[in-house]
Amino acid sequence: MREPVAHDNLPGGNLVSRLLRPRVGWMLLRNTVVSTGVFVVFGLGLLWLLVEQGGMDTVLSTGISFVAANTAHYIFGRTWIFRGTDRGVASGYALFLINGGIGLAITMGSMALLLEHTPINYLAARIVVSVIAGLAMFVLNAVWNFRRV
Repeated sequence: MREPVAHDNLPGGNLVSRLLRPRVGWMLLRNTVVSTGVFVVFGLGLLWLLVEQGGMDTVLSTGISFVAANTAHYIFGRTWIFRGTDRGVASGYALFLINGGIGLAITMGSMALLLEHTPINYLAARIVVSVIAGLAMFVLNAVWNFRRV
């Protein structure tokens, strides 16, 4: 059975109660699978390829891999994670990139705080931060962009 398409068909209740429903848990699981795969393939793989094999500038390559990863994540988000959305493709992609920018700000700010105020290793900090930013992005996309919660 397909999930409801229109935002009006979504269950009522406050945001927290809606986020704690099993259906949303399955969306979060799908989002985690996609996020992990996209991060490894595009976030790291494309970055390595552009820098090591293509001789490109690291910062420029990071930007390219960030946009490529977000584009791939958007495609999976539309078709698998948040299927049934009534949001238009172009407007949804624009909102997804805006949310990605918010996620980038959360990531950078959280990294700065953790590294400045704790003895945590930078790689461990990045993993912790990815969970925090990832959950924030999931909620923004589920509620605001794809309107599935």
